[in-house]
Amino acid sequence: MISLGIDPGTATVGYGLVKEHDDGSLQAIAYGVISTAPTLPMWERLKLIYDGVSTLITRYQPDRAGVEELFFAKNVTTAITVAQGRGVILLALATARLPIAEYKPNNVKQSIAGYGGAPKPQMQEMVRMLLNLDEIPRPDDAADALAVAITDIHSARYQYLTDEDT
Repeated sequence: MISLGIDPGTATVGYGLVKEHDDGSLQAIAYGVISTAPTLPMWERLKLIYDGVSTLITRYQPDRAGVEELFFAKNVTTAITVAQGRGVILLALATARLPIAEYKPNNVKQSIAGYGGAPKPQMQEMVRMLLNLDEIPRPDDAADALAVAITDIHSARYQYLTDEDT
């Protein structure tokens, strides 16, 4: 199974593709960011994000996708802008007919580090260890997206086992 994890944004969208092998081991297939220039009009930035996610889907053929939910306590303007980016990401995934799961940031932290309040450096090191990488994935948005993909694989595996028991 291959999961495409997404850390949404409008300036920077993190992505990470993780493959679960038959033995349960995990492998990072690809990771990085889709960047848009703040000087572009919002509609153009959204189109670039949609096209970027669509290209990833075509290139890597993931089986499913996980997207981090938004969490903003203070800046409503930023939340609205990121929500627009998240919307076109969900549209690209839905257009490709991928199963989509959405995860709260604290659920991703719980899945990766065992603690919903884990600090970013701990999360990044756990992603590195779980994927057997030589270095912590950079930039941070890509590491976050890999964490979402790992969480999605764990969640899908649990759901499969739960469904099997019923």
